[in-house]
Amino acid sequence: MLKREMYLSRIRGFYDSDLVKILVGIRRCGKSVILKQIITELEEKGINKEHIIYVNFELIEYEELRDYKELNKYIKERITDKKKFYVFLDEIQKVDKFEEVVNSLRASIDNISIFITGSNSKLLSNELSTVLSGRYVLFNIYPLSYKEFIELTGKNGRNDETFWDFVKWGGLPNRTQFTDESNIKDYLHSVFDSIILRDVVDRLGLKDTVLFDLLLQYIVDITGREFSAENVVKFLKSEGKSVSTETLYVYLDALCKALMMKKIYRYDIHGKAILKTLNKYYMTDLGIAQIKNNNFEINKSFAIENIVYNELLIRGYDVYIGKTKEGEIDFIATNTEEKLYFQVAYLLEEPKTKIREFGAYEEINDNYPKYVLSMDKADFSKDGIIHKNIIDWLLEK
Repeated sequence: MLKREMYLSRIRGFYDSDLVKILVGIRRCGKSVILKQIITELEEKGINKEHIIYVNFELIEYEELRDYKELNKYIKERITDKKKFYVFLDEIQKVDKFEEVVNSLRASIDNISIFITGSNSKLLSNELSTVLSGRYVLFNIYPLSYKEFIELTGKNGRNDETFWDFVKWGGLPNRTQFTDESNIKDYLHSVFDSIILRDVVDRLGLKDTVLFDLLLQYIVDITGREFSAENVVKFLKSEGKSVSTETLYVYLDALCKALMMKKIYRYDIHGKAILKTLNKYYMTDLGIAQIKNNNFEINKSFAIENIVYNELLIRGYDVYIGKTKEGEIDFIATNTEEKLYFQVAYLLEEPKTKIREFGAYEEINDNYPKYVLSMDKADFSKDGIIHKNIIDWLLEK
């Protein structure tokens, strides 16, 4: 089993904190595995198993605990002394009013440390923020990074075939169990269906899964390109689906809340403001994108751009598109310590491509690191702009 040290190292400092630890991510990205790895570390520290309470709401034996009052009673009955108890509630969004249970436990019991996971942004809702009043810490969990994929499979990460396999079929951990493409497709279809049926249709009370399917196909086709509601409406109409712009945005919001894709905003570099128009969408996992891809061949340029975007999120950055006066920068990545710029290209073999990618930085006069990433093996760094091979960048510490 792959130890997901990147996440564990971020969470360890909160093991004994009274803050509620929230792990949120797309279905089957590995949240439950991380919970079990935390439990293992606690046991290795000498924590008695009786002081660890684990409930997985996807298992039928815990079905009665989906009633929030029964859940509250179940946990309180197991807290029998003054030593610290560790409570793990897996896929808690299945419990109506779960936030009231979590807040009640946290507020009424001093010797408790609570961990919860979920597969949609109900865990990020205003209601949860209001009830917990800032008494929580959030960890976004993503499908495997390329480096984790290599660690799990033992494959040669510098092999181009291995890389394009990752690009095509994504980083959901369980897909690595299969080598036959038809089996991988079947698995990814099952994950997709569970997301649509459980996290979209049931949550919103909607029935038109065909519309969701068509919409997702369109988003996959335009990944990394400017989003136009007018163009989407035209596309859906050509497919026999009449939809208003308002309904379209409701469906898009639902797909984002199911964590299937993410919307990225533009940042005006000169005006230093986030812009709400001309945004783009990127897929959380390219395996899900592949089964909804209308084209037989992968669009390599946009696929690796998606890979870079996801990697920056995994590394803990906030990511924006950079708007300049005359053009744009693919990504601006920021955190509390640094700010980085990225241009992403498939290959730089054409002189005009080099001019375009490196020239994008001409309007930016600050001293923050500027990168151009591509599949080229040669180093084209110049004028203080760092060029890196994408695979090398993905595999570095």
